[in-house]
Amino acid sequence: MGVNYFLLTFIFILFLVEFSCIEPVCGNAEVRALMEIKSALDPESKKLSSWTSDGDPCSGSFLGVICNEHHKVTNITLTNGGLTGKLSPAIAELKCLSGLYLHYNSLTGEIPKELGNLTELNDLYLNVNNLSGIIPPELGKMASLQVLDLSCNQLTGSIPTEIGFLKKLSVLELQHDRLTGEIPVNLGNLGTLKRLYLGFNQLSGPIPLKLAASPQLEALEVQNNTLSGVVPPALRRLNEKFNFESNPGLCGSGFTSLRVCTFWDHVNVNQGGSDLPDSKNNGVPKDVPGAAHISPLHCNGTHCSRSSKFPQAIIVASVITVTVTLVIAVVFGIFRRRRLKQKVGNTSDASDDRLSTDQAKEIYKRSPSPLLTVEYSNRWDPMTPEKSCNSMYNEFLNGFKFNLEEVESATQYFTDLNLLGRSNFSAVYKGILKDGSIVAVKSISVTSCKSEETEFMEGLSLLTSLKHENLVKLRGFCCSKGRGECFLIYDFASKGNLSQYLDVDVNRNHVLDWSKRVSIIKGIAKGLGYLHSSEPDKPSMVHRNISVEKVLLDQQFTPLILDCGLLKLLADDVVYSALKVSAALGYMAPEYITTGRFTEKSDVYAFGVIILQVLSGKGLLDYSMRLAAESCNFENFIDPNLKGTFSVSEATMLTKLAVSCTLEDPDCRPSMVSVNEELNKSSGG
Repeated sequence: MGVNYFLLTFIFILFLVEFSCIEPVCGNAEVRALMEIKSALDPESKKLSSWTSDGDPCSGSFLGVICNEHHKVTNITLTNGGLTGKLSPAIAELKCLSGLYLHYNSLTGEIPKELGNLTELNDLYLNVNNLSGIIPPELGKMASLQVLDLSCNQLTGSIPTEIGFLKKLSVLELQHDRLTGEIPVNLGNLGTLKRLYLGFNQLSGPIPLKLAASPQLEALEVQNNTLSGVVPPALRRLNEKFNFESNPGLCGSGFTSLRVCTFWDHVNVNQGGSDLPDSKNNGVPKDVPGAAHISPLHCNGTHCSRSSKFPQAIIVASVITVTVTLVIAVVFGIFRRRRLKQKVGNTSDASDDRLSTDQAKEIYKRSPSPLLTVEYSNRWDPMTPEKSCNSMYNEFLNGFKFNLEEVESATQYFTDLNLLGRSNFSAVYKGILKDGSIVAVKSISVTSCKSEETEFMEGLSLLTSLKHENLVKLRGFCCSKGRGECFLIYDFASKGNLSQYLDVDVNRNHVLDWSKRVSIIKGIAKGLGYLHSSEPDKPSMVHRNISVEKVLLDQQFTPLILDCGLLKLLADDVVYSALKVSAALGYMAPEYITTGRFTEKSDVYAFGVIILQVLSGKGLLDYSMRLAAESCNFENFIDPNLKGTFSVSEATMLTKLAVSCTLEDPDCRPSMVSVNEELNKSSGG
């Protein structure tokens, strides 16, 4: 009886402990941990005065603290909070923490190894601080970690191989630190790794072949290190998203500005780790270009008489190679130092060829992403109220103007995790406004905008006048003199752009059914018709750059035309560059090639191409498909993913309409008014 009583009591105690997590955190271990964290982060209690020992962190009173439904702390966001203290190991007591955002502060000291115990943490942002010491290997235990950003600090030592254990890691940012050693080979084991930024350190050795072959890798930056060896050919697929500048020891073929490899580069290629050369292949990896042509050298009885000349040739060749490399490195160093002085004044450190942490912080505050942009204008500021040229725009400014703090807060200071896409003149980020609505923020550098502020403001005025159900809604804009950028804030389209639904596999569940395709075509036609029409508060205009990439889809697959009027804001050379891309994809009307002019019929031509793409499910149309369309040979034209489930009458009408829209003579093409009239006649069937 006594034993049973004892057992029941013990079980009851365990029950209380197990379900204690549903009690409020007020007064429990998490509050004590928060008080320790506060004491360390804000030793003078100037910034975190709302954190009190008798308060409830889940009531909303604790600055930057968010809890879950079980009253457990899940998020601490103190970005740009003016914190000057240190990180406390007590952070590890917040077992349910999924996001820790402490970037853009002035924190010092080391990163606590206890952070490795936060196995629920998804995002760890400690970038742009003054943290020192090594990267704790214990961080490799954070099984849920997706983003690790420790850039722009003073971290030393090597990159722990334990980072390669983070199987969910998508973004790793370690640029602008003082890291040494080699890039761990096992980073190539991270099947989810998309972006890796290691630039501006003192890393040495090769770029691992395994990392280059990582299936999800989209961007790799290793510039301004001391890396050496042959660059893996697999990195060519990254194009401009592979940045390797200022590593004189690197060589390879097929990369712009990268030196051609010598004999010894191939012999010593990627030594170490799992990238060791195959002993059966004479010490040269099989996938090195030209490696098959390097013969093994033997000194046997018949060749010994010539062996004495061979080392001499090698020595001479080596001396020449080293000399040329040193000369190039010196010239490049002088050139780069002059460029840095031009861009960031006389603050560059003469002792090395990297930006200081303070310089990097200033650049980051002006830059939309870790892809550094140091050129900016101190003059350009179209929002200055005293400028007479802006007086006519005061009315629309009041309704559309955002401030920089709102934009930075919405995008979490332009974190790379929120990056949706990038072009040669802009970057687009996903953001959440304070009212909870999701937006897309397009960042445009001042160098890409019209130099005349009056022209720029006229273009901005035009953008705000556009209001139609088939145009992406512009929420507002923000122009920042300090960052040298203008931001356009649009409603977010949850289904992506139309190009994502072309050239797809049935198994990818991206196949649009017939009714959606017809609805999308009609919606695009309505949007273009609105642009071409003249209304009291809006002049008629030509899009000039319509394509499937410029058509977004919302939750109901309603088509929304993007970038209407955007070209009015951009400099002529940027516009020309964008139009070259459009021409290469087949959207450019023939008359533009001869006259260089755009008309409404130019948009009609591009619309006809889009119809053919939507019907065929193909991003690029070849000549045979066009012939099939002209003859209404649906078997060789309509997307086979539809498996014959489409309306023949609608398909006939749409195909004939597309053919007429893409006639060579613009006078023979219909207007968008006629196009919409024809589409309205169709009732399906």
